[in-house]
Amino acid sequence: MTPYFDVAHYLLMIASVRDDLGTNGPTFSRRHPLSCWLSSMVVCFAGNLLANFLLGEPLIAPFKKHEDILLASACWYLIFYSPFDVVYKLTKITPIKIVLSVMKEILRAYKIHHGVAYAAKLYPNAYLIHVIVGTVKGAGSGIIKVVEQLVRGVWIPTQNEILRPSFATKACVIASIVFCLDRNSLYISLPHEITYLCVVAFFVYFKLSAVLLHVNDPLAPFENLFCAVFMGGIWDALSRAVVQSRERKNITENGTAPPEHKKEQ
Repeated sequence: MTPYFDVAHYLLMIASVRDDLGTNGPTFSRRHPLSCWLSSMVVCFAGNLLANFLLGEPLIAPFKKHEDILLASACWYLIFYSPFDVVYKLTKITPIKIVLSVMKEILRAYKIHHGVAYAAKLYPNAYLIHVIVGTVKGAGSGIIKVVEQLVRGVWIPTQNEILRPSFATKACVIASIVFCLDRNSLYISLPHEITYLCVVAFFVYFKLSAVLLHVNDPLAPFENLFCAVFMGGIWDALSRAVVQSRERKNITENGTAPPEHKKEQ
């Protein structure tokens, strides 16, 4: 996978930083190049940074390979400082974006699998830790976005993955659970290679759906149904219905018409 899949990952991650800057991107990159570079590096190596933080390993360890830093820095320079913004504009062309996105999703599946396997070596029976480490390895850029924005001088605590998890984070949780079950031979009888291929196809399919069909969160209908059934949605609706019926009954008993009836008259 090295370095082609890493290049695709770096380009898309740094392009997302520039998208987050909006029209102020070129100006910010020229006034604050150090902050711009550091925030881009944080996004590129977010998964490893979070995994090391959770596992008690040095946070500086993801930067020990100078080849990766040089490659990510080259991608950062091309995204922000290429003549006529040619590289950044190329990443927005649909065919090129599809290729880069597919490569990135393949690398995401690999990172999740590696995170689950590494956590399993350190904590063999702690399945929750396996899922958490696999999730942060795959969706670290979204989880650490608040820190990345803070590096650029922006503090928006309401925009974090805990309050509003994106589909990428949810998909990483699902993939981590699948790899955890597959590793421990629980409820999954398929060969490991087939399971891995299914996870990769899952990521690629929904990424293509997002790019081509603009399907942002296919899990939202299922979440709404689950919350309505198990998270108090039905009982809240019944409570509101009972309160409204009592109010209408009181209005009728007092000899005044309901507001809707008055409006009709």
